[in-house]
Amino acid sequence: MKKILFLFFAILILAGCANKQCDKDVCNKSSKVKNVIFMIGDGMGLNQVYAGMTANGGHLNIERCTHTGLAKTYSANSYITDSAAGGTALASGNKTNNGMIGMNADSVAVKSILEMAEEAGMATGLVATVRITHATPAAFYAHQINRGMYEEIAAEMLTSGVDFFVGGGRNNFEVRKDSLNYSDSLRNANYDIVYSIDLIEAPVLLPFGALCADGDMPKASERGDFLPKAVDLAIKSLDARGEGFFLMVEGSQIDYQGHGNSTEGVIDEVLDFDRAIKVALDFAERNGNTLVVITADHETGGMTIMNGSYVDSTVVVQFNTGGHTGTMVPIYSYGPQCAKFTGIMENTEIPFRIKSFLGF
Repeated sequence: MKKILFLFFAILILAGCANKQCDKDVCNKSSKVKNVIFMIGDGMGLNQVYAGMTANGGHLNIERCTHTGLAKTYSANSYITDSAAGGTALASGNKTNNGMIGMNADSVAVKSILEMAEEAGMATGLVATVRITHATPAAFYAHQINRGMYEEIAAEMLTSGVDFFVGGGRNNFEVRKDSLNYSDSLRNANYDIVYSIDLIEAPVLLPFGALCADGDMPKASERGDFLPKAVDLAIKSLDARGEGFFLMVEGSQIDYQGHGNSTEGVIDEVLDFDRAIKVALDFAERNGNTLVVITADHETGGMTIMNGSYVDSTVVVQFNTGGHTGTMVPIYSYGPQCAKFTGIMENTEIPFRIKSFLGF
């Protein structure tokens, strides 16, 4: 009798769990992917996420994602990737050599998801907290042999078709060795180019670009709500077109703080990125046809959590390097088809799955 009762209650518990999961995923199983918000925390490994979670009293918005997975990060020529090769893998589905942007290991240009979305008539956007010509955002619209070719990367924005971009990097467009002014060239191509989004109300008319710093944006503790505001502006502006959109958002400076082995800095950047994640997830929840995928190009700092307290919101961290590591990074997903981002996969598999859901 006890065995029968145990089995009965076990079935009830499992059924309850299944129904709960079903409730959470009802739109995921039945809805078509119309929009994609691809969010990349540069240098954000699992311990960076958990440090932010601990410092925030045990919770982050990223926990609203219903599915998780892991991605391998090695590049074509190194077990330890850099952001250029990592960004290219995530943008195009091609492994390449460290330092290369939007090219495969044979130096042949490869199309990114953003470029395919543009060709398919979708609205496209990029948001970053570094210069918009930096490795990760550049991998979505540019094709250069060396990530340090910032002026050449800036010039490619003019022919990229990107409808919306916000970040730093004004000098790469305007203070150049060739004396050309690509901000003016973009204006001549009907872009509204501004230098701050503080007074900008959403939605904006496309195409639109904001170069909000000469180089990189300030660190999280100094730039206020720039990133969540930029993401909100991007989503509302791209969605207003009504043709579906692809948006890449980079929480860029988690990496910088990892290189500097700054616990406080990493946490500040993770929490700032998480506020931007909230904006994306809130929209996806309302919309029902938006897939949100959140991952990293690599981990930075070899960050290890030694101790912590949810009660005190404190965390004790040890860094093992000032560089990148080869560890796998987490993938979080929400929305239609999000169940396809579970398990362990190559980082190149992420864009291939996104492409397939969009019908490319």
